[in-house]
Amino acid sequence: MKQLFSEAEAVTSWLDTYFQAHHAQAARLQQAMAYSALNGGKRLRGCLVMAAARLASAITQHNMNKQAAYSVAGAVEMLHAYSLIHDDLPAMDDAELRRGKPAAHIQFDEATAILAGDSLQTEAFSILASLPSLDADASIQLVRVLAHASGVHGMAGGQMLDLQAEERQLDASEIRQMQELKTGALINASVQMGGIVGGADKTILHAFHTYSDAIGYAFQIADDLLDVSADAQQLGKPVGRDAEQNKASIVRLSGYEKAHQTAQDLVCQAKAALAPFGEDAAELNALADYIIERKN
Repeated sequence: MKQLFSEAEAVTSWLDTYFQAHHAQAARLQQAMAYSALNGGKRLRGCLVMAAARLASAITQHNMNKQAAYSVAGAVEMLHAYSLIHDDLPAMDDAELRRGKPAAHIQFDEATAILAGDSLQTEAFSILASLPSLDADASIQLVRVLAHASGVHGMAGGQMLDLQAEERQLDASEIRQMQELKTGALINASVQMGGIVGGADKTILHAFHTYSDAIGYAFQIADDLLDVSADAQQLGKPVGRDAEQNKASIVRLSGYEKAHQTAQDLVCQAKAALAPFGEDAAELNALADYIIERKN
């Protein structure tokens, strides 16, 4: 886990440097963007980008450009920050805390928060389209993967299904479908994008897809378990909101113990997908374990 925390700090440092180097006339908007992107967080998605890039590079003997990889990791974290800003809005989850600090719409105001989310999203794509160290085909692939994971076929679509689920009970397959879009899509994209930067071929990307599908759902189950078992200070946001808002989750449907076992089984599936890569996959395997062992 020492490697994970070190990588998380490196991704955060990249983001901090980026915001310091890029100044906008709308200073308050940029402050809100930086506040949300730098407001703590595990940097799991950025770490997945870096780990996948290193693994792909090791397998293919591709000379990975580390700065390009960090730029991709930073772009993914900006996209994630945008999604959290909008998730916290009164019209969505109506949460006042994020990572133990006031949500963006509380720290600033609702209109500024909406614009900050919009701007972080578009900035992420601007970064991907401006990577001189990657060829045009790779940049297009990166943009395509992140766009697919962000819109109606990914996070936004999953959020819509989540809102609709407040009105009726979903079965296990419907819950997984919803979570694979809302949470899993960006986790999947992070691993795929890391693979692209590392020069992965179709076989590697297929293994990465199987791995990330499993950990994406495991991550959401772990979040739902924490919403039941953690305290607000530990979690950095209100707990018990899923039950209050009648949110669909495998924990509510199957119970705590069965859901916990499902998450563990998913991590085993993820590791099995990377088994052909041997010890080179150790970092991604460690991230899979972290997903269900984390405390926030």
